[in-house]
Amino acid sequence: MARPALGRGLGALIGQSDLAETLIREIPITQIRPNPYQPRQQFSEESLAELAASIRELGVIQPIIVRQEGDGDYVLIAGERRLRAASMAGLTTIPAIVRSPSEQQMLEMALVENVQREDINPIDAALAYKRLMEEFGMTQEQIAQRVGKSVPAISNTLRLLQLPEYIIMSLKEGVISEGHGRALLMVKDPTLQRQLWSDITTEGLSVRAAELRARELRPMNPTPRNAPESAPQPSPASPELKALEHNLSAYLGTRVQVVQWGGGGGRIVIEFYSEEELGRILEIIAPNGL
Repeated sequence: MARPALGRGLGALIGQSDLAETLIREIPITQIRPNPYQPRQQFSEESLAELAASIRELGVIQPIIVRQEGDGDYVLIAGERRLRAASMAGLTTIPAIVRSPSEQQMLEMALVENVQREDINPIDAALAYKRLMEEFGMTQEQIAQRVGKSVPAISNTLRLLQLPEYIIMSLKEGVISEGHGRALLMVKDPTLQRQLWSDITTEGLSVRAAELRARELRPMNPTPRNAPESAPQPSPASPELKALEHNLSAYLGTRVQVVQWGGGGGRIVIEFYSEEELGRILEIIAPNGL
């Protein structure tokens, strides 16, 4: 029998205004097919077992969301962990909300659920963002609005796809974090990049330590040929200057170098890795245009 939907957090996926009108159905698990747009590719067996144990005791507290494809045939939109765990727990039916989203909305809803409610690995998230951009023409700004993240955060996650396959696998498997991946992006030389990756995985370097080592491995910027011989020499970086670098890097979503000269002047170097990223940085610096 249908009953009013009371699942906590459903407004994030189906809209608060729809909740009062939404009904929950008990649907046979065997009639539900996986979401072809599911961004998450890996599920922890231990986590699923814990959820299955909870479901055996309390039942499925929050319904899944499905789309009806035909008579008695459904496609999962959101809630794959709950569906898998319910099956593990021996349930034959599961409470579900039936919706009629477009293909783009199916991907968005699955992505929002995973990003906001579970720790999706950064590579699966990056591939989902890329798919939204390539298949549905969404901008980074639109994706950021959908998943509740900043534009620099979306850009930084997408940049991880530039890393070599062995590092990408480390990110997918949780061996290293997204912060470690960003530190590795700072090192362009493949040999030095692999060396840093090895240091991270064998020594257990923190993200901050990895960033510091990445800066040490980067080649020094050569002095421009037309620079005067008496060019000012940089002063040793103070803790305040290092903090400023860190904050600017976080705000702009890319590496920023702040150099202060002995006379009080200095320079700020902002790195970018593509024309798209340059445009994104310019929009942050000058939202009203230059």
